[in-house]
Amino acid sequence: MLRICAVDVLDVLVYSVVIALFVEYFPDVISESFGITLLTGVLLKLVLEIVLWAKKTMLARLRGAATRRRRLVSAVTLLLLLPGSKFLVLELTQLVFGGRVQLGGFFLVTALIIVLMAARGGMRRLVGREAVAVST
Repeated sequence: MLRICAVDVLDVLVYSVVIALFVEYFPDVISESFGITLLTGVLLKLVLEIVLWAKKTMLARLRGAATRRRRLVSAVTLLLLLPGSKFLVLELTQLVFGGRVQLGGFFLVTALIIVLMAARGGMRRLVGREAVAVST
């Protein structure tokens, strides 16, 4: 069963804010409405969780590879996964939202994902500190 935690909601809200800021400051990034921006945040949350899981799996296989061939296959898969994930985000966004959302091109999506992950990490650290301060 799929469970939604508070940290998942926080991630979606952070992603939505970052997407809205990209819409405001980059003319190639377009979202028709706040609702669509929120839904885009949900989509990116799902996609990025899958991509992060795949990257962690490939890194674990790379580190645990007993043979050169397995290490090579894991490394090549990881190298293909890095840019492939950006194209996946672009294509899924186009498929789900059509022209209502445009995230720019490859480099803009790469920048967006870097900022999304940095904001996510920062907010998780901030909330983690606040939760400790409140409970003590």
